Amino acid sequence: MASKIVKVGTVQMSCTADVDANLKKAIQGIREAAAKGAQIVCLQELFRSLYFCDTENYHNFALAEPIPGPTTEALSPLAAELNCVIIASLFEKRTQGIYHNTTAVIDADGTYLGKYRKMHIPDDPAYYEKFYFTPGDLGYKVFKTKYADIGVLICWDQWYPEGARITALMGAEILFYPTAIGWASTQDEDTNSEQFNAWQTIQRSHAVANGVHVVSVNRVGLEQNGAMKFWGGSFVCNPFGRILYQAPHDREEVGVTAIDLNATDSYRTHWPFLRDRRIDSYQPITRRYIDEG
Repeated sequence: MASKIVKVGTVQMSCTADVDANLKKAIQGIREAAAKGAQIVCLQELFRSLYFCDTENYHNFALAEPIPGPTTEALSPLAAELNCVIIASLFEKRTQGIYHNTTAVIDADGTYLGKYRKMHIPDDPAYYEKFYFTPGDLGYKVFKTKYADIGVLICWDQWYPEGARITALMGAEILFYPTAIGWASTQDEDTNSEQFNAWQTIQRSHAVANGVHVVSVNRVGLEQNGAMKFWGGSFVCNPFGRILYQAPHDREEVGVTAIDLNATDSYRTHWPFLRDRRIDSYQPITRRYIDEG
């Protein structure tokens, strides 16, 4: 089978409190990726601002915007100019009092294709997302872009195999995960390594189980007055979990990785996990927990 090569761009960047400067930096990163041949470019989670969910602060709701809205209007002509797909993670204001953590997808001709709203919302120290975000209600989504049918999930979604499975079963050829995850600056290196390895391993497992490429894009740099170091490490892996590209932990980087979409057919044929699924036995998965007796 002939190769079907698509080049994916990952823009790993640090952010400041200046939302306009962050947007300009992201646009610069998109341009750099496109200049290197990227056909699909993914930005990190909530790239327009600092990661504001470290505190429960009502003033942060002012960062939200409608989707489509100002940012998609800025990125759509850029996508058309560069002939590349753009995946942009934004803080969505749906209406008064309802907000979502949402990713917009813009096709290579500048057309806004739609959005995915984050389904799994965490609530942990320094990650108080339940204060800000209503859980997604659009279901899992696949976007038919010029270059590939892509699935988009967001950060905390990456720990749940169900979301990856459903999105793959809907026809996604690549799974993208815009992300914002970091280490406490006071944390020891062994714990840092363990957490990063778990984060990467769970996403590589989605690639293996579903026979698709996975692209994860994280932010980098110190935030929260130096208390949080976002660990970068953006990566691309093939349908058997092999790392094709990994960004550093300590600096910004724009990466472009060539992937062969036809690899999915080869891996799924030789390792037919989808063929051997026992869908008749999976009803218990819809229960929170299975108590005996």
